[in-house]
Amino acid sequence: MKKIAIQEGLNPIKNYLSEEGYSVKEFDNRKKNAGNFLDKYDAVIVTGENQNIMGTQDTISSTPIIDATGMTGEEVKEQIEKANK
Repeated sequence: MKKIAIQEGLNPIKNYLSEEGYSVKEFDNRKKNAGNFLDKYDAVIVTGENQNIMGTQDTISSTPIIDATGMTGEEVKEQIEKANK
């Protein structure tokens, strides 16, 4: 089962991914800077509200970060599957 971290406020996508069999954990901005946060997940789903919510310019990780702005749950799932091939 793929583990997905999803930014708070993306409930429709969170619910869809859960229904599709993903293990989905919601996070808030306080957790984004915790050491090895990204490495615990197969993908991290964020919104484009804050273009650098995960501090990615300073982060070295192979975990895909997917900007779900304007995307449906199905589209996010497709991106997760592409990124984890």
